[in-house]
Amino acid sequence: MTSETTTPGHLMARESAECLSVFAHAAAQEIAGALPALPRSIYTVARGSSDAAANILSYEYMRELGLPVTSLPPSVFSIGDGVDLSDSAALVISQSGASDDLVRTAKGAAKAGAQVLAITNQPDSPVEAAASLTVPIGAGPELAVPATKSVVGSVAAGLALLGALKPAYRADAQHAADTLRDLTLALPQAAALQAALLRAHHVYVIGRDTGYGAAHELALKLKECCAIHAEAYSSSEVLHGPLQLATNPLMVLMLDTGHPEIQASLDQAEARFRGINSDVHRVRIQDLGVDKLVPAAAAALLLSAIYPVILNTALALGMNPDTPETLAKVTQTT
Repeated sequence: MTSETTTPGHLMARESAECLSVFAHAAAQEIAGALPALPRSIYTVARGSSDAAANILSYEYMRELGLPVTSLPPSVFSIGDGVDLSDSAALVISQSGASDDLVRTAKGAAKAGAQVLAITNQPDSPVEAAASLTVPIGAGPELAVPATKSVVGSVAAGLALLGALKPAYRADAQHAADTLRDLTLALPQAAALQAALLRAHHVYVIGRDTGYGAAHELALKLKECCAIHAEAYSSSEVLHGPLQLATNPLMVLMLDTGHPEIQASLDQAEARFRGINSDVHRVRIQDLGVDKLVPAAAAALLLSAIYPVILNTALALGMNPDTPETLAKVTQTT
């Protein structure tokens, strides 16, 4: 056994370092097989990090397709009698494609009249068998319990699918693939972010639009890797009741995808948090040397840049993020 295989965090470090190459490959892929007719609505089905990826994609799909896209709880089919999904599509996102509740939902959605689309990283999975079309993530084996490259790859695969549903979007997906493929990740404020996380007891992760889904993913990573209490909020929603918690010591991590339409909302939230002396850190894609990306790709880029910060924070706290003690790689739920 080599020293690398016994070093805490080596799996997450290696896999998170592959995020951009996985994104580039998945976003630029050609979709094989017959494409479905454009549905009247799309329901995403996912758990955990995959659900965060689904959240990111929902904003991109709604903006580009003009269709309602919302999350469908798997329990509607896995423990309930289901709902009518005629003229709709069910987009199932799962790294393993093996969780029982997602498999049941994929099968149930097909019987209920939906076109079932899948984004998975495991070829020939049960979810793929239940879908009419599967877009592979192509991330290769992911061994660390916290998913990283498969999350970023799920977003990218979703962009490739969007380009197939809306051919005019293919150029945007290809531009994102080319930009991230050639990018060297270097987050200038990485040390400051890590220092802030090490002294934090409570963290708000704030985003808007696709950044909101990215906020959910990073809040989840802070919980599972670092055992730090973290919550994700929209920069609009947080200014209601949740703002009151900031009267206690609170770190605020803001995710800025650079999308012009969300700047006023992020600016307002930042000003309110700074006005009550919260420890605020705003991360912009411009900090990474990127001026413009479609919002979903920008969210994936922010994830790729911040994963290493969370990894190093976990190690500094004496934890092994590869194998959080209460978690498993594939979670079986109902």
